[in-house]
Amino acid sequence: MAKIMLYTTDFCPYCVRAKALLEKRALEFEEINLARDPDGRAKLVELTGMMTFPQILIDGETLGGYDQLAAADKSGKLAELLAVQRPA
Repeated sequence: MAKIMLYTTDFCPYCVRAKALLEKRALEFEEINLARDPDGRAKLVELTGMMTFPQILIDGETLGGYDQLAAADKSGKLAELLAVQRPA
């Protein structure tokens, strides 16, 4: 199974929605809260090119935020992304 990283911040309704969707699908993910981590935020921008929350990465590849997660889930793309075994 692919590794899901969920970057969040405090008081973020879209972060709550993203976690709920992943939990509803019984998908394991690692949450990294960057609310009080300016260096972590800067690294996330370098990694994804985005400074909004949440940011979801699957095996190190940027999926996007909640809207992209929900669209991928609805279209079946999320299941496809998670089924792909990528070399470590």
